[in-house]
Amino acid sequence: MTFPTGRLARLAPGAGTADRAGAAVPPGAWAATGQLPFAGFWGQPADAAVLLADGRVLLAGGEDGRRHPTADTAVYDPAAGTWSAVGSMWTPRRLHTVTPLADGRILAVGGIGHAPDGPAEGLATAEIHDPATGRWTPTGSLRQARFSHSATRLPDGRVLVAGGATARPGPSSHTLRSAELYDPVTGQWTQTKPMTDARFGHPAVPLADGRVLLVGGVLAVGRGHYGALGYCETYDPATGVWTPTGTLASARKGHQATLLADGGVLVTGGDMRGFRSDDWAFDPYSQWLTERFDPARGTWSADTDMPWGRSHHRAVLLRSGQVLVIGGTDDVSLAVGYQNALVYDPAARTWSTEFGTVEGRWAPAAIRLGDGRVLAVGGLTRSGPAAPVHGEDEVTATTEIYTPAEG
Repeated sequence: MTFPTGRLARLAPGAGTADRAGAAVPPGAWAATGQLPFAGFWGQPADAAVLLADGRVLLAGGEDGRRHPTADTAVYDPAAGTWSAVGSMWTPRRLHTVTPLADGRILAVGGIGHAPDGPAEGLATAEIHDPATGRWTPTGSLRQARFSHSATRLPDGRVLVAGGATARPGPSSHTLRSAELYDPVTGQWTQTKPMTDARFGHPAVPLADGRVLLVGGVLAVGRGHYGALGYCETYDPATGVWTPTGTLASARKGHQATLLADGGVLVTGGDMRGFRSDDWAFDPYSQWLTERFDPARGTWSADTDMPWGRSHHRAVLLRSGQVLVIGGTDDVSLAVGYQNALVYDPAARTWSTEFGTVEGRWAPAAIRLGDGRVLAVGGLTRSGPAAPVHGEDEVTATTEIYTPAEG
């Protein structure tokens, strides 16, 4: 195998890599917690776990090892360390979004409602979960069916749903530019202005000034063929206008974008599969390069490299202002979930050495709990050529908790 320049010096994840940027950030520890009532994974940048007002965690929908969508819903109690099944959604969903509303209810939107045995037709339906009753109720329908979109709660309580994909003849996917707004008071959807660039599978980050930043993503370019995007844009809810902003140095899909305590945004990992601009060498690997966005200037700048590239991971902001990166895999094989995590210190711009997790997982759900700990849920452990059963990926129902070093 031929590696790009500088790649040979990098150790495999979990092999005890040293911090190449400076002093290591002391890591905390992981511990197993309650088992999910169902195994699942969540393949979109925004996972399906949300924090409820009472401190519990709700997990809704997802897919199994055969890519079948599920309508299952479960709630995690951090005090007891246990999961409980609650009322199922009306519609099975994968590649959907789950968004907490200002009144404590949860909005599930779009997705795909069938197995991957035909065109990937998006869903136009949406439904709301009431934690007080544990029940889901259908709400207004989207103007455009979609999956792998983003959903962001705005300062005024409305929810912005942007981009995504849906089926087109071929069969292939059609990437969307359209965006819609959901009003939880009326239960109605209205169109807003279309995005500058069509995209799906993109992170959406609510900025401190009320705007929403969309970062990279995917563009369907043919049947079964997709390209990563470096283009970014912001949405201003006061005007309903989308504005192009700084472009990533490395186009990315399967990446994470994390709002930092200082208002900046950190982008980690992702798939690229393209030619590098510095030497025009073809790079099929997941990215170890990181970038930071300055909202005031609208520009991206290079930040400290991760010890190793990863895609389909999760990045969670800790109460200390540091960023915890969990699991992931590599785009070359998409075979094994990395059994490690690492911590980024935005002030020192340093990464910790990688430290082990209980389970290797990619495309898990992850969320910070009210007490500052981080819950990692489910995900793919072995897939494709590494899966023990042909045609079925290995999906886990295990969950684990990280206790940060700061307590």
